Amino acid sequence: MTAERPEVEAAALPHEGANVQPAHTIVIVGAGQAGGWAAQTLRNEGFAGQIVLIGDEAHPPHERPPLSKAVLSGAAAPESTRLMKPEAFDALAVHWRPGVQVRRIDRAARQVLLSDGAVQPYDKLILCTGGRARRLAVPGADQVPLHTLRTLEDAQALAPALRPGRSVVVVGGGWIGLEVAATARQQGAEVVVVETQSRLCERTVPAEVSAYLLALHRAQGVRVLLGAGVRGFARAADDHLEVLLADGSALACDTIVLGVGLVPNDDLARAAGLACDGGVRVDAQCRTSDPHILAAGDVAVAPNPWAGRSLRLESWQNAQEQGMAAARSALGQAVDYQPLPWFWSDQYGMNLQIYGMPTPAHRVVQRGDPASGSFVLFYLAGDVVQAAVGANAARDLRFARRLIELRKPVDAERLADLGTPMAKL
Repeated sequence: MTAERPEVEAAALPHEGANVQPAHTIVIVGAGQAGGWAAQTLRNEGFAGQIVLIGDEAHPPHERPPLSKAVLSGAAAPESTRLMKPEAFDALAVHWRPGVQVRRIDRAARQVLLSDGAVQPYDKLILCTGGRARRLAVPGADQVPLHTLRTLEDAQALAPALRPGRSVVVVGGGWIGLEVAATARQQGAEVVVVETQSRLCERTVPAEVSAYLLALHRAQGVRVLLGAGVRGFARAADDHLEVLLADGSALACDTIVLGVGLVPNDDLARAAGLACDGGVRVDAQCRTSDPHILAAGDVAVAPNPWAGRSLRLESWQNAQEQGMAAARSALGQAVDYQPLPWFWSDQYGMNLQIYGMPTPAHRVVQRGDPASGSFVLFYLAGDVVQAAVGANAARDLRFARRLIELRKPVDAERLADLGTPMAKL
């Protein structure tokens, strides 16, 4: 059963009494989670002007995390992913343009040119264009069906293949790949995960967390191949598919899923001459290099003091909160968006959460035993908690977040002691 989604802190919700600018037109490009929250926040802050919400998908603003879990397994209907009920969306009185793409941004004229030939002027433009699933440029990639998971249509196309008696190869041992593998295994399919790196989620978590994830999946019957490169894809004589590995071997299967990362949709911004670096560069006010254009969500590269560098945060938290921050910034409000990174994943009923940016240089303090199913790993610099990773430990992690944000020194022995309530630290 999928674990419940962690609750959003009340402080992240829209506030009243804002300094609202005179009515004008704000165009939001991208009608996903970031774009949907931007539109809602504009109205919550009292903006009475025109809001134009342009999305290349046909669906109203929705969340993507359930696509690899509840929606993919059939436990939840696609409509359950919507950010708001239809009547609440209608009450926003936005000019919604579904199934339409922005072809070009004319910065000088402050207008966008749409795929249907229309021209839409703007006073402020918020780019929430997100990203697309990365593909593999290897032989056979255009000769066999390769599933990715980014849209509702992707989930609906993949779901029928996840059933008993079917075999699935997931290429990529990152978060999407592992969540798809977990859902497929729980649906009764045989699953192999192929990861080119030496450990799972190598780019985002320390080695001890990778080891925990590896043990979790293998205990569920998933075959995990580490350090295994993919040299191509093919269709076998018996109409099975084959994943051709770099060592010369091949994996026969019924279905292939690619979970090899996200490509930010910054093409539109690049063509308009905005500063980009693996995404659209923004400041703490969500402003791009053009003062009339902002960006938020998976496409935005922002300075983050918790990481000590600029980065894109591909998370549910950031899509929502940066979309809200960009809306407020567009209204001329004072915004200083520098969030503590927070990520979560549900696999086999296990809820894993990460606060901050753990690194190999940190000292690790363990609270609880992973074998028990509930634990927290704290990452310290000196006696200050910098990050925390935990499984099925939502309460302790809420206190861990406070410790990180307060930068309060702690006693490592008390931190590790289950007999010492986290509230006392």
